[in-house]
Amino acid sequence: MTLLLQLLLTFGILSLVAVGGANAVLPEMHRQLVDLHHWLDDATFSQLYALAQAAPGPNILVASVMGWRIAGLGGLAVATIGMLLPAAVLAWGMAGLVHRLRGAPWLKPAQGGLVPIAVGLLLAAGLVMAEASSQFGLLPLGIVAASSLFVWRTSYSPLWVLAGGGLLGLALLR
Repeated sequence: MTLLLQLLLTFGILSLVAVGGANAVLPEMHRQLVDLHHWLDDATFSQLYALAQAAPGPNILVASVMGWRIAGLGGLAVATIGMLLPAAVLAWGMAGLVHRLRGAPWLKPAQGGLVPIAVGLLLAAGLVMAEASSQFGLLPLGIVAASSLFVWRTSYSPLWVLAGGGLLGLALLR
């Protein structure tokens, strides 16, 4: 199987479980790209994730940047298509089904059940990124925990966490 087809299949499967967006499947993306296929190493994965998050635009850029690093322009294209197309087709189909079943008493609880799944996936993403940045020891895990608590327990904007993380990154990397 060619590299581009492998990338398309890998990102296509990831897109089907990306409840909460591309960042929600970051742990599995890391497992696939770093541990399973060995297309990237931990440091490169972390750096590409940081680059994708620093760029303006949607979180899907993480897949595009990873695909670009692995297989150039073709990799960028197939990784992006893989992350967008299967999820879009599934969402389109589910929207029609939800519309037809809108009066069903079990629909609201089923939709509400997706919220903790998305939160768990995003927390796992933070932990995987902290682990990939292991050159700083346990500090990244503490930062993930403190950031999560700050966003969860205060009414302040999450942008304060981003600003604090940026300043902390500048201080640590000097």
